[in-house]
Amino acid sequence: MTLPAGELRSQRWYGETISSGLRSFSHRARTRQLGYLPEEHLGKPVVAVLNTWSDINPCHSHLRERAQAVKRGVWQAGGFPLEFPVSTLSETFQKPTPMLYRNLLAMETEELLRSYPVDGAVLLGGCDKSTPALLMGAASVDLPTVFVPAGPMLPGHWRGEVLGSGTDMWKYWDDRRAGLIGDCELTELESGLARSAGHCMTMGTASTLTAAAEALGVTVPGASSIPAVDSGHERMAAASGLRIVELVRQRRTLSRILTPDAFADAVTTVLGLGGSTNAVIHLIALAGRAGVKLTLDDFDRIARTVPVLANVRPGGTRYLMEDFHFAGGLPGFLSRITDLLHLDRPTVAHDTLREQLAGARVHHDDVIRPRDNPVAEEGGVAVLRGNLCPDGAVIKHITADPRLLRHTGPAVVFDDYRTMQRTIDDPALGITPDHVLVLRGAGPKGGPGMPEYGMLPIPDYLLKQGVRDMVRISDARMSGTSYGTCVLHVAPESYVGGPLALVRTGDLVTLDVPARSLQLDVPAGELTRRRKEWVAPPARYERGYGALYSEQITQADTGCDFAFLARPGAVPDPYAG
Repeated sequence: MTLPAGELRSQRWYGETISSGLRSFSHRARTRQLGYLPEEHLGKPVVAVLNTWSDINPCHSHLRERAQAVKRGVWQAGGFPLEFPVSTLSETFQKPTPMLYRNLLAMETEELLRSYPVDGAVLLGGCDKSTPALLMGAASVDLPTVFVPAGPMLPGHWRGEVLGSGTDMWKYWDDRRAGLIGDCELTELESGLARSAGHCMTMGTASTLTAAAEALGVTVPGASSIPAVDSGHERMAAASGLRIVELVRQRRTLSRILTPDAFADAVTTVLGLGGSTNAVIHLIALAGRAGVKLTLDDFDRIARTVPVLANVRPGGTRYLMEDFHFAGGLPGFLSRITDLLHLDRPTVAHDTLREQLAGARVHHDDVIRPRDNPVAEEGGVAVLRGNLCPDGAVIKHITADPRLLRHTGPAVVFDDYRTMQRTIDDPALGITPDHVLVLRGAGPKGGPGMPEYGMLPIPDYLLKQGVRDMVRISDARMSGTSYGTCVLHVAPESYVGGPLALVRTGDLVTLDVPARSLQLDVPAGELTRRRKEWVAPPARYERGYGALYSEQITQADTGCDFAFLARPGAVPDPYAG
């Protein structure tokens, strides 16, 4: 079955008859130049397969093959696939941070889908920023769309221990700084942490956001947790190719999926998984592209209603994503919180989420906990307010030392990350476990790009004394694989004159997570005096993409999107004639 040619967007380029016009004649001729017969594409849904594969992104090193599986599915369903390479956003290698370029990939996605003769899209990504970037761009165009998650890598192994990428990297690096292991052990760990293609196999940012994508309803069921190198992953990619053609025929565009109810369920999912704090920024930005208002207050409100049921590191105590997948994956997890979900909304695979979850089961009660035995009673992220963060801050409190969730201590302030790296181990600073480490100049504009600096290192002489957590505050982000009492996303950031810019070493800071409060214990008059003395830092960039970024980037509490992309307004489809 095919739609009448005139009902396909691609036919604006190709025409309905041989005499449709000069441009249609040219487009058909150039398609012949590519080696395609008229029977292969005319009158068929044209599907863009956007691929973030590259030689420098180990999380996506298998996506070249998965794109072929997607195309196989599209062909089988009677569609015509076209693969497009797009920016890769390698979390491991791109500096100063791929967050600086998330919006660039979103722009590339949007303009590519808008400007070419395509009727639907399949998006291949998974490494932290690629998931929100691809979906943000696609949401702005609103074609039928399916997302194919890259999938988690295999678990790591070292000397009889099962390793979680990222999480154990931080742990063993601290052990080395504390003198507990040496260079030989670290060399072995380099070969044991990451054993295959795929993104981090902990509940880091990648797994959190692909789970959020599945909860939103933009993947086929169960897609987000399939290990990257499992044969099931290739089958999932082919199934996604099959499905996108049907979505085009049904005219089920992305706006029909990305509803307010879908975003509420995605937030519920992230919090119930004990997921990454980065999801707060990305879901707010994606919701904005979909015309849905999502705020920090929504996260805090929902967090009080959903328990953490996923016993997956770092929020959990033991398991990794492969365990989660075979315990039932996201469908199994969602089957335990159906009373908190909006079950009558559509997904790309079913008319309702209720239908999609029918038959979902949990097969391991310690990996995906029952409601009466949660990992934590409330969702894994808390939103803080106070005179130090008037527009909000976040903390993943389930990974913090409980004794630090209420804490008052003197600040030790670092103006930038390089200075902190150079001086943090200096005993002359006199840092004790009761101090509060403060890093500024690491936000959206100041970082630049809001790097993952938020898990500030503990001084090595304290590590040798057995100290493994301290209160740390910054306008930076933190890797989803990280842990500790780290207050993040302080807004407004210090670079634009937020209160963090006014903190001085020795000031008392009070963190009270149960009260959702973060306070700088300095008289208001003194803060007013300091504000008058504050001098704005020089611009980070004088030209290029960095200058555009600095001019347009919004703050963390509103998703760090570009203002000109986040605002409402129509963009017409191009005239193809």
